[in-house]
Amino acid sequence: MGDHGILTDHLYEEARVAETLKKGSRVTGAAREKLAADLKKKYDSGASIRALAEETGRSYGFVHRMLSESGVNLRGRGGATRGKGKATAAAGS
Repeated sequence: MGDHGILTDHLYEEARVAETLKKGSRVTGAAREKLAADLKKKYDSGASIRALAEETGRSYGFVHRMLSESGVNLRGRGGATRGKGKATAAAGS
């Protein structure tokens, strides 16, 4: 029960950050750095750019740019691929 104050402070901080991140609003300074760190952490944990965009209420391009600015190694697109990679893999089997 002693963590109630910490939890309340954390929820308050998240609500405050969410308020400042209204769609189309400019994100600068410490808020931008915190958002970039949060996005990076979630992306590295497996969240997609689209999921992060929906969660934050920002565009795909905004989230992509924030991740790129944070130095994140972006994952490739999933799904079937064509070309040399597939032929080389089949030849190696």
